[in-house]
Amino acid sequence: MELNYGGHLAYCTNVHHGRNWPETLDSLQQYTLAVRNRVCPGRRFAIGLRLGSQAAAELADGHTLMEFKRWLDKNDCYIFTINGFPYGAFHGAPVKEKVYLPDWTSPDRLAYTNLLFDLLAKLVPDGVAGSVSTLPGGFKQFIESEAQKKAIRENLWRCVEHISRVSEQTGKQLHLGLEPEPLCVLENSGETISFFAQMRDEHKNDPRLDEFLGVNYDCCHFAVEFEEPENALAAFENAGIRISKIHLSSALKAFAISGVLAVLGKFSDDVYLHQVIVRNADADLKFFRDLPDALNSRAEIQSSILPEWRIHYHVPLHAPAIPPFQNTTDHLLGTLDWLKENPKACSHLEMETYTWDVLPPELKSRTVVEQLAAEYDWTLGQLAKRGLV
Repeated sequence: MELNYGGHLAYCTNVHHGRNWPETLDSLQQYTLAVRNRVCPGRRFAIGLRLGSQAAAELADGHTLMEFKRWLDKNDCYIFTINGFPYGAFHGAPVKEKVYLPDWTSPDRLAYTNLLFDLLAKLVPDGVAGSVSTLPGGFKQFIESEAQKKAIRENLWRCVEHISRVSEQTGKQLHLGLEPEPLCVLENSGETISFFAQMRDEHKNDPRLDEFLGVNYDCCHFAVEFEEPENALAAFENAGIRISKIHLSSALKAFAISGVLAVLGKFSDDVYLHQVIVRNADADLKFFRDLPDALNSRAEIQSSILPEWRIHYHVPLHAPAIPPFQNTTDHLLGTLDWLKENPKACSHLEMETYTWDVLPPELKSRTVVEQLAAEYDWTLGQLAKRGLV
């Protein structure tokens, strides 16, 4: 939906299944319209569209795309952003590290992302900027050589060139957002700023880099990294890096006190990767690939004084913390406080709690439509407190 400060708010449809275009459209018909009818009946509704590679290729058919545009008009909906992070299947089967493949070393990732911009340019309304979010280069474990890092930069630059051409041809304002994530090539503000500096050195005095490439600021991811939003966002601003989109998300948090870690295992699942970062009393950080890895090492971790665990697990925005666990809502609220003071810095907001299928039962007392509507109520309330809606 359109916000009074000039921004746009949607929920990301990666919460729904959608391996191909018919499944994707069916989820929009079944769930997204139901959410719209609860949240803002009679008003134009924004969709944060998730398209995997198969769905994108099928939607690119001229007749199929025209039919979807008619569907959007009929239902008074519009697209302003596409989630281009997961390339393939995202639900129903183990994803784990495969979500990062193909990464930006691969021409397949480049071709897929270019196609998303071709589609977005035809879907985004006139006068509305369009964004695509993507993975931050790749998973660190998979990127072992300087040649791979160079390939990432070269493919991203080719994508920037493509976005520039499409923007010029269509008159649309389009941009790509790299989404830093724990244990990825870019996982924190420092690594991301250094990456952009290297890209600028390789493309000196070319304004297309800053115009078409930016950062997708996922509140959950940066909170897991123990960053503070006012510091990270100010660092990006000072470095001249565009905030392409803000993902409104919250991570799981726990302290290693008696009984807590023993029940943390209920958040483990076989589908998604839940990276863990543990901070001890000396502010030292210890990184774990997945929640089971961290739990298997808890005896070693508990030897330090009251270590704090932050887990890459998107929890519902509206739900209170379930004792003995906490969440990182404070990071999300700090991000909104920053946006209040810098409303021109980012116009794309997207709620992203994609973990519906694997949430513990106590977080699934509602249907997915009811949960999404509750997330809108919470988010709109927080935006209203800051004069942003």
